[in-house]
Amino acid sequence: MQTNKSFADRIDWSLAFILFLFFIVSLVAISSAQTSGQYLTNFVPKQGLFYILSIGMIGVLMYFDPEQYKKMAYYLYGLGILSLFILMIAPAGPEQIGEPINGAKAWFRTPVLNMQPAEFMKTFYILALAKMISSHHEKFTLKTIKTDLILLGKIGVLLLIPLAFILDQPDMGTALVFIAITLAIIVVAGISWKIILPSFGGVAVIGVTLLWMAINMQEFLTNTFGIQRYAFARIYTWFDPYSYADGDAYNLIAAMNAIGSGQVFGKGYQGREVYVPENHTDFIFTVISEDFGFIGASTVIILFFMLIYHLTKITLQLKDTFSTYVCAGIIAMITFHVFQNIGMTIQLLPITGIPLPFISYGGSSLIGNMMAIGIVFSMKFHHKTYMFGSDKDDQ
Repeated sequence: MQTNKSFADRIDWSLAFILFLFFIVSLVAISSAQTSGQYLTNFVPKQGLFYILSIGMIGVLMYFDPEQYKKMAYYLYGLGILSLFILMIAPAGPEQIGEPINGAKAWFRTPVLNMQPAEFMKTFYILALAKMISSHHEKFTLKTIKTDLILLGKIGVLLLIPLAFILDQPDMGTALVFIAITLAIIVVAGISWKIILPSFGGVAVIGVTLLWMAINMQEFLTNTFGIQRYAFARIYTWFDPYSYADGDAYNLIAAMNAIGSGQVFGKGYQGREVYVPENHTDFIFTVISEDFGFIGASTVIILFFMLIYHLTKITLQLKDTFSTYVCAGIIAMITFHVFQNIGMTIQLLPITGIPLPFISYGGSSLIGNMMAIGIVFSMKFHHKTYMFGSDKDDQ
């Protein structure tokens, strides 16, 4: 076993450098977005402060090893559920702590920071799900269809509790992130494909059915499930945005115009001409595309590929199942965020309130994602390499 590595050698400097590049991209994009005049607040110093706080948090998270995270997993999950419950019952009037923002009661509103508990719940959920699956496999060493079905049932219960709170806010975009995390971990959890394929097929059928109902049976869905009008608007404007150009599809059309107008090389830093609402948060990719064109947008996408590739390499090095599931969930969370956020700006996917990881302005989003990355840093930092090419991550 190699034990002669220094503290500095055990830190993943490649991952740290990738995060530094995101830091630069984020500040440049947000500072350019400020020229639109949507807000009087200067968000650049705040974003920089969030990054500094996140770096300090990563240092703390690296102190704990995978075994300690496994012990804390259910407690953190419970803490996350408690925060979602408190948010649900919090006063929701004007200037109240639970005042809805953009139609969703998803934030604790404070003078210092609007904190979104669901952003932290994502990582807590990944930890709890990884612990539950690894503990299940330890208990049932002989896998059968029955044990796999039991595991799926456990996963379903663990998912439905936070999902119910998040849908009540309502926040469909975040709910989809939880579902994406769950599906990804199910794939790597060793469940028989005889169960996975029919289950995923059933989910696909339900999804297509709900999509059809959202277009043709809106009144039924509203009366039966309480789905708000804005959710339907995101569907029909996705299919036919130009029929609603002056209303519900304004943001989508503005985003596509901004991205297209950047052409190959862009208009230069702060050279934007197309007004896009919320361009420093959910639509930050339009700022990058208009300022720096196809070259700039492609560079950002490549940077995300580098991050996901590097996280995948780390995951493949870990032999401990708990650590593997945690890293797989974090990869799924980041990948879905990127795919959904960029996809919605080019009409590939419906618009949802999902920020672009590490680039969009937002304390809860950035700190939540950096928390997840901090746990990956910990997994790598405490990783031990054994002789004869065998790796083990037990501490």
